[in-house]
Amino acid sequence: MDEFHKIRRLPPYVFEQVNRLKARARAEGADIIDLGMGNPDLATPRFIEEKLIETIGKPRTNRYSASKGIPGLRRAQAAYYDRRFGVKLNPDTQVVATLGSKEGFANMAQAITAPGDVVMCPNPSYPIHAFGFLMVGGVIRSIPIEPGPEFFRAMERAVVHSIPKPIAVILCYPSNPTAVTADLDFYRDVVAFAKKHELFVLSDLAYAEIYFEGEPPPSVLQVPGAMDVCVEFTSMSKSFSMPGWRMGFAVGNERLIAALARVKSYLDYGAYTPIQVAAAHALNSGDECIIEIRETYKKRRDAMVDAFEKSGFPIPAPKASMFAWAPIPEKFRHLGSVEFSKLLIEKADVAVAPGIGFGEQGDDFVRIALVENEQRIRQAARNIRRFFEQADKTLHNVIPLAAQG
Repeated sequence: MDEFHKIRRLPPYVFEQVNRLKARARAEGADIIDLGMGNPDLATPRFIEEKLIETIGKPRTNRYSASKGIPGLRRAQAAYYDRRFGVKLNPDTQVVATLGSKEGFANMAQAITAPGDVVMCPNPSYPIHAFGFLMVGGVIRSIPIEPGPEFFRAMERAVVHSIPKPIAVILCYPSNPTAVTADLDFYRDVVAFAKKHELFVLSDLAYAEIYFEGEPPPSVLQVPGAMDVCVEFTSMSKSFSMPGWRMGFAVGNERLIAALARVKSYLDYGAYTPIQVAAAHALNSGDECIIEIRETYKKRRDAMVDAFEKSGFPIPAPKASMFAWAPIPEKFRHLGSVEFSKLLIEKADVAVAPGIGFGEQGDDFVRIALVENEQRIRQAARNIRRFFEQADKTLHNVIPLAAQG
């Protein structure tokens, strides 16, 4: 039987190959240090959990909630944007609560995309940025992730040569997977370009609070006039260590927010009310727990850069996000990121994410997540060093496999 149309538009899930190998190794008793999935391991701050528990005990909180988010939560997100970015939002018309930023992106794609519409998306990029649009019949035009002249040259080419003309450009800074950051001058240029060419700007700011040096990552909505063309997606998964709570937001342009809210009204009744109440409490309670979480990731970042350097696997120190974007060592690069990731599981008991899972431009890299404590990160580096020391004996078994494709 033929695949369903939307399933045909999705490539094989490359992470699944690594996940199967990881599961098999664990079933055989291996202690796999999993630095693959960006799944925060830190406990949710206790005061947030206590608010959830308190709210569960109240009458009527088990009823259907509000698809666009309860008013108190939308007000709390607007207050956060005012406090953090100096951006004023109308919580009634410019804020929608989403089931994490991933769902928000997917449903925004559904709301604004007609079959054949062209969207400019960085390569490499977090998968939903491209596949949210591909699943609803859109077409992706790849652009670089690095801010700079080539980014704008690629957008110019896309506008000139795409038929039909692109409807939107996707941004993600700090970037998942590359950890690249952008400044406000870059956002000013993007907004000016978008206005000139009648494009929407969809910005993923999920890692706004996980930064280690320099100025805090800005919001594109800080640019005067950005609200005319921009929507930004944020998440509480990393900032408050609430990944399983599935709480995020879309904020910005009223027309786009209204379109997203309308689509969502047909698809869901919003997150469980006590989760929304606890999320509002978190946003209204200041930044102390965010600072603690950020410091934890910084210590892990520093431990990883130091330990992996000593292991013979040097990694550029990420300025932000909970990921390192690591060039595959030269002697293994011909294997590609999937085979190299498999090798690390088989020979070093370490799992990473193959870069090609984020786009073909990522195949010379692996993404390493800061989701284990410093001791485990250093253990991973020691395991990798031992594997590298034995590489001359193991590589000849692997090269023929790679040559087969």
